[in-house]
Amino acid sequence: MKKTILIAACLLLFAGCKSLTDPTPENYLATINKYLPDHADCLLDSNTSFPYATSDTAKIKQLDTLVASQVLEAGRDLSIHVSRYTQTATGKAAGAHLCYGFRVATAVVSNTPPAPANGFTETKVTYQYKLHDMPMWAKSAEVQAAFPTLAHEASGNATDTITLALDRIGWSVPN
Repeated sequence: MKKTILIAACLLLFAGCKSLTDPTPENYLATINKYLPDHADCLLDSNTSFPYATSDTAKIKQLDTLVASQVLEAGRDLSIHVSRYTQTATGKAAGAHLCYGFRVATAVVSNTPPAPANGFTETKVTYQYKLHDMPMWAKSAEVQAAFPTLAHEASGNATDTITLALDRIGWSVPN
């Protein structure tokens, strides 16, 4: 009798335990949110650096919204139709690529069935996210109108897909 009760108690105790290796939305969200704070969202790609010069009128119009928001300063060379941009103190605070916050995953929208790939069990997870730590300039209607991707990401309805790999410890984002 005591042995039966002990076995039943152990089964109840372990039945509620979940492993970090389980393919669950909770594990996926925890993994994604561990990864995202070190990967800020930025306006400019890694190929763009300051000082930055352009004669592209569409790019000038876009970057001039950042001048109006005091993120950039502009100099014009009208003889060759080039605008040169440098970062203000506000722009420098946003980093070399003008980062405007980081994502926090709020929900798993979908995922592929975990399957072997690249030597691991992998799944592709589509998640919904919100941006956190957005500077005031990134919240301005003018900047968001000039940078539609920023506006979409700031809406709170943005989604993205990320690959997760399973190892002995749990789920991770492969390099």
